[in-house]
Amino acid sequence: MSETGAAVAWLTQDAYDRLKKEYDYLSGEGRIEIAKTIELARSEGDLKENSGYHAAKDEQGQREARIRQLRQLLETAKVGEAQAGDGSVASGSVVTVDLAGEQLTFLLGSREVAGDTDLDVYSDKSPLGAAIAGHKVGDTAVYKAPNGREIKVKILEAKPFPG
Repeated sequence: MSETGAAVAWLTQDAYDRLKKEYDYLSGEGRIEIAKTIELARSEGDLKENSGYHAAKDEQGQREARIRQLRQLLETAKVGEAQAGDGSVASGSVVTVDLAGEQLTFLLGSREVAGDTDLDVYSDKSPLGAAIAGHKVGDTAVYKAPNGREIKVKILEAKPFPG
């Protein structure tokens, strides 16, 4: 956890730079663009029946939410190169597990860290992520599924995400 109480996200320098670029655009030029779109739609008349205005306002809300999300992520991120893997499961790890007899490989972390990869992403706050975090290859952990059933998961591999 960071000093603000938010979870710390591990990011490669490339991921940090990509997210910072998106943040800079959305909080600068992106805000100006959506404000112009709203103003243009507003000039078209009655706001109660103006679908263009309402769509632009919805888009503005989504962008502002994304700006807040990116700001929090960038403020709490730990930036660095992938660390040498010691077999421990932590945020930023690519993990392979045996889950109820099926092999599953995923990134433990956030979608923002994953970028354009095809890997599935599980949050370290998800039931599965929370159950395996801190464990090592060879360990077995148990987590409670949404249906209340306890599920065993064996950690087969854990390595740093190359970014």
